[in-house]
Amino acid sequence: MMKKITLLLAAILMLLSPSVSAQNANDCSIVYNLFKGEVQTKKYDKAYPRLKKLMADCPTLSVNIYKLGDVLAKAMLKAGGDKVEFAGLVKKIYEQRLVHFPKDLAKMHSDYATFLAQAKVGTDDEIFTLLEKAYAVDPNRMGVRNLYKYFQGVTDRNKDTNPQKVFDTYDDVLESVGEKLDDYSKKLAPLQAKEDKGQVLEGREKRLLRAYSVNSKALGQVEAGLDQIIVELSTCERLIPLYTRDFPANKTNAKWLKRAVSRMYNKECTDDPLYETLVEAYVAADPSPEASVFFASILYKKGKETEAMEYYKKAVDQEPDAFKKAENLYKIAQLFAKKGRRIQARNYANQALQNKPSMGKAYLLIAGLYASKNSIADCGSSEFEQRMVYTAALKKARRAATVDPSIASRAAKYIKNYLSQEPSKKLIFTKGIKPGTPYTIKCWINETVKVPQK
Repeated sequence: MMKKITLLLAAILMLLSPSVSAQNANDCSIVYNLFKGEVQTKKYDKAYPRLKKLMADCPTLSVNIYKLGDVLAKAMLKAGGDKVEFAGLVKKIYEQRLVHFPKDLAKMHSDYATFLAQAKVGTDDEIFTLLEKAYAVDPNRMGVRNLYKYFQGVTDRNKDTNPQKVFDTYDDVLESVGEKLDDYSKKLAPLQAKEDKGQVLEGREKRLLRAYSVNSKALGQVEAGLDQIIVELSTCERLIPLYTRDFPANKTNAKWLKRAVSRMYNKECTDDPLYETLVEAYVAADPSPEASVFFASILYKKGKETEAMEYYKKAVDQEPDAFKKAENLYKIAQLFAKKGRRIQARNYANQALQNKPSMGKAYLLIAGLYASKNSIADCGSSEFEQRMVYTAALKKARRAATVDPSIASRAAKYIKNYLSQEPSKKLIFTKGIKPGTPYTIKCWINETVKVPQK
């Protein structure tokens, strides 16, 4: 008899279970829809208890529970809600979402770190740990300022004990920033080209242009910030002993060699014999176009100009990627600029711009060539003529700021300087030339600009 009763109860439970489960699911959907509507209409007080119910009873229903919950918690905190309560809620939302919807982890960790920092509810170590997790997953999904904070944290923790880790992280972060900048450059290019032709951008295009420009500028600021942090560490006095020590273990490591060569080149440590050793090992480990550029610079320095030019040509011709080709051409332009070969330097800078029209630093290089003491002396026999050379330099600097928002701050310094050097209103009047009149600067510059309207 007892056995029959047990079987009967089991059968009843089996019949009831699906309906109970369906009822729970239905209840969750009702609560979720009410919650969603209340958050969207900013009725946070009503939505708050529903959020707690959803997180407790229906944690896997939708990722939007956590996305909208995050909006709610931060809004209530901003409105003066209890800091402990709502900061704790954000933390719970973050941790629970990690369990049930572990997607886009880099952005999640990065965003959470941003919240802890802005709300001042996390320690430096907690924030750095989150940034470290985000970086390990995908640096490209981190906020640009968080990339900077992460590198600052790595530097603070390793600059005295493990400078190589700082350099490696710097290179990694810089590559990530570079990838983002290249992406924005490609998106900006057609919009800027349309403007250059005098065509009017549509509303959506204007919004995109502004968004891409703002993001590029922010990335440029991060890039500059990274350089400021590492400048004290990456001196020739530090680099040469470090690379001398580590070279035997990395003489076939193309990635390590590329970074070592690039850093010594950028820090102008190229007079040390180690630089040539590193370059030769780099070429052997990775006979790439970029390696050829560095090797050519050594040949050029030794007076083997014909051989050097062959390597330069090889490097440019063999590089299929337009942006990388532009970087190689820019390095060649830099070399000629350092040697005082102004015409060649400008030619290569212009070739770089043909491959990457948004390369602002190439315009700044040309501006610097125009504004050099030799050019001022060579291209003007009077004060007016000499000061008009600065107008030509100013034109290039302004173009740099226009096409490349990432260097806007740097370009602004050039612009300010050149503006102060242009012909004064009195000088223009004395010369008897009407402001706005086309004026051709002779000598090697051979460029037409307009007389300034003071």
